[in-house]
Amino acid sequence: MVHVLSSRILLRPTDPGRSRAFYGEQLGLPVYREFGTGPERGTVYFLGGGFLEISGRSETPPAPATRLWLQVDDVAAAREELRAKGVEIARPPVKEPWGLVEMWIEDPDGTPIVLVEVPADHPMRYRPGI
Repeated sequence: MVHVLSSRILLRPTDPGRSRAFYGEQLGLPVYREFGTGPERGTVYFLGGGFLEISGRSETPPAPATRLWLQVDDVAAAREELRAKGVEIARPPVKEPWGLVEMWIEDPDGTPIVLVEVPADHPMRYRPGI
C-alpha cells in the first residue's frame, strides 16, 4: 500500500485572482500556504482533511465532471453566511434520500461545490452495535 502523507485537489482557474477571492473571502477557507508572487501566485487552502490548491492558469474551466464535496456542521447556517457574502446558491439545502443534507454552489469557473451536512443519526456518524 502507498503511504499517503497528504492530499490535495489542484484547480487551474481561468482567473486566479477571482478564484482566490471566492475560496478565501467568500467561502472563508483558511490559507495553508502561498507560493510564488504577484497575481499568478499559488494559494493552498486548508479543507479539514485535505487541501485545495489554486495555482497556474487555464484557458478553459475544469471539466464538467470535476466537483468538490465539502462537509460542514450546519448547511442552513452556511447558506445564510454565503448569501450574505454574495455567493449564489445553485440549489438550496435538501435532505437527500440517502440521508445527507446537501446544498450546491459553484465557483467562478462553474465548478460544482456540494456542501454536505451529515446528521447525527446518519450511518456515516452513527453505527449502532459497533
